[in-house]
Amino acid sequence: MLVGDRGKYLGIIMGLTFASLLITQQSSIFTGLMTRTYGAITDLSQPDIWVMDPKVLFIDDIKPLQDTELFRVRGVEGVEWAVPLYKGLLKARLEDGNFQICNIFGLDDATLVGGPPQMIQGSLSDLRRQDAIIVNDIGAKTRLAKRPKEGGGKPIPLQIGDTLEINDRRAVVVGICRVSRTFQSQPVIYTTYSRATMFAPRERKLLSFVLVKARQGEDLKALCGRIKRTTGLAAYTAQEFKDVTYNYYMKYTGIPINFGIAVALGFLIGTAIAGQTFYNFTLENLRYFGTLKAMGATNGILLRMILLQALMVGALGYGLGVGGASLFGYLLGGTELSFRLTQELLYVSAGAIMIIIIFSALISIHKVMRLEPAIVFKA
Repeated sequence: MLVGDRGKYLGIIMGLTFASLLITQQSSIFTGLMTRTYGAITDLSQPDIWVMDPKVLFIDDIKPLQDTELFRVRGVEGVEWAVPLYKGLLKARLEDGNFQICNIFGLDDATLVGGPPQMIQGSLSDLRRQDAIIVNDIGAKTRLAKRPKEGGGKPIPLQIGDTLEINDRRAVVVGICRVSRTFQSQPVIYTTYSRATMFAPRERKLLSFVLVKARQGEDLKALCGRIKRTTGLAAYTAQEFKDVTYNYYMKYTGIPINFGIAVALGFLIGTAIAGQTFYNFTLENLRYFGTLKAMGATNGILLRMILLQALMVGALGYGLGVGGASLFGYLLGGTELSFRLTQELLYVSAGAIMIIIIFSALISIHKVMRLEPAIVFKA
């Protein structure tokens, strides 16, 4: 009955496909966007603990500390080493005179802890050269790329040996790296801590974070508590700092509401299309259900028949929707699009489709259960 009515069969599948596609796609974009909010914490994998001003709300909420706080943190029992980190948004002047805001990271001069996770060209140790900086590959190809002087043509990616000006100071590119994309998609520049503080506008406090490595076997939460009691500063493990940043964006931005509305619309539209089409299919085939009842089929058999039909179209629609969303993410993987499809999202999408098909089946089941077999003898 279901496959034979080709129009309604395809209509139900298309409705479920659309719902699955929209739910999976929007959820994946939301997850990818939220992952970018703490991408810098993920990239800096060496430290166990981040120490900062107690009023810091998220990774980009910089409230500088005095340099002396570094030595206080180093003196806490259980700390193997502690290094400074500068993080700030500074304007870089390009060769054509245009300015671009960049995310500047200043690494400890001695150890270079906190460097980029992957170098494409050059070496991290090259930062010890005079005026040296390392630029991320996306920034080098896009916002920091050199524009042709005559106009037109493709921008020329920034290369090793090219120069920029940051706060009227010369900066020479000595390496190209690959890092997680930032939430604002600004170019990322690495340099040494002392050079970053020269690039930055003069302030009394310039220390953004203290990165701490715990001694082997040390309990991280206990060490965080010890640092807080000793210095009065906030101390978080890397995962806790990710959670703090994630919770800030969830609570104080409209991102969850916007994506939640899109997912809800996909769910409601899929429910409306699939439910209405499946119900119409049942109404048009009531005579056949009545015939089966007259031949001795029980309500249990008819119930299993309808559920099997619903599960079949649900599986097809879910598979096509998830496949379409995965293809979408794959094709746009190298763009500014934030897309992260996780195993949990597949379960969420499957659960949503399951609810839709159960709702659709219940509408039809109610009609069939109340059906009188005598309907088959009516003209």
